[in-house]
Amino acid sequence: MGETTSPAKSAVQYGVIFGVIMILEFVIPYAIGINLLENKTLGLIINLANYLFLPVLLIFIALNNYKKNINNGFLSFSQALKGGVTLVVIAALIFSLFTVVFNLIFPEYLVEIMSSTRKMMAESNPNFTEEQLDTSIAMIEKFSTPYITVPATIAIYAFIGLIYSLIIGAILKNDRPQGY
Repeated sequence: MGETTSPAKSAVQYGVIFGVIMILEFVIPYAIGINLLENKTLGLIINLANYLFLPVLLIFIALNNYKKNINNGFLSFSQALKGGVTLVVIAALIFSLFTVVFNLIFPEYLVEIMSSTRKMMAESNPNFTEEQLDTSIAMIEKFSTPYITVPATIAIYAFIGLIYSLIIGAILKNDRPQGY
């Protein structure tokens, strides 16, 4: 039986690329002073890129690279799942750890976000009392801690990676023949 290489070999490099792209999508608007909560169009474009286009594109490229260049033209369904989920988990880990470090270096960023969120909540729900706004913001702050955001980010991206890997794996699948 031939020896197979893990799909992680291809997935790691594309996961790092995806993580760096997400970091740049976060840093560039911050550096030029764009608030993604207020600029809904840019926020929507970045969300679509991070949750739909980039994962699909990079999982497809990584699995196709693994199939053609590393595994002699073969790709099993389980290898596709391993590769795709590994890719997005690495990207999510890089991005979430960067976010934690960024918030430690620039604590005023979270204050700005909470202020913008409070303002948007007050505008969209004029019947909210100050107490209701305070309670809502306190809950958002509680869920913004690294102990919740890092695992939640990784879990969300792992689920997304699983779904996309199932679809892309079904498309690219080419099992190794029995006697190979």
